[in-house]
Amino acid sequence: MMKHIAILLAFLMTIGSQVVAFDPADLQRLIDTKKCSKCYLTDTDLYRANLAGANLAGANLAGANMAGSNLKGAYLRGTNLVGTHLSGSNLEGAYLSIGNLNGANLKGANLKGSYLRGANLAGADLADADLEGADLEGAILEGANLIGANLAYANLSAALLEGADLKSARTNGSIFCNTIMPDSSVIYSGC
Repeated sequence: MMKHIAILLAFLMTIGSQVVAFDPADLQRLIDTKKCSKCYLTDTDLYRANLAGANLAGANLAGANMAGSNLKGAYLRGTNLVGTHLSGSNLEGAYLSIGNLNGANLKGANLKGSYLRGANLAGADLADADLEGADLEGAILEGANLIGANLAYANLSAALLEGADLKSARTNGSIFCNTIMPDSSVIYSGC
């Protein structure tokens, strides 16, 4: 019995030592230089932060509060933004290719002209977001909330919209080439 308890305690201590909060040095580097590629910033409070033009490629910002932040023209290629709060943020012209925004809150965010090729936006809240002219080719928008979103002139070629809610979304001039729609149909418009 004592042997089992010792093994259990050793296991729990190993797990407990692996729990890591964000790295304060990474946060300071981001604030000082706006360059923090591959930084570990999970659950960080960056509410209304001015990160325009920042380089956060490959960074881990999962669960961070970035509501109202300015990320205009930021480079976020391959960044982990799972569950991140970005409502009301300015991401105009941001580069988010192959970023993971699964379950992110982007309600009312400005993503005008942003580059989201191959990004994972499954289950993201994009209600009332401005995605005019955004490049969403190959993006995963499965189950995303796009109610009232502006998708005018957006490139949605090969995007997955299965189960997404597009009520009142503006799609005039958008490209739907080999796009899987919310009802699982495939559209070849604008190819």
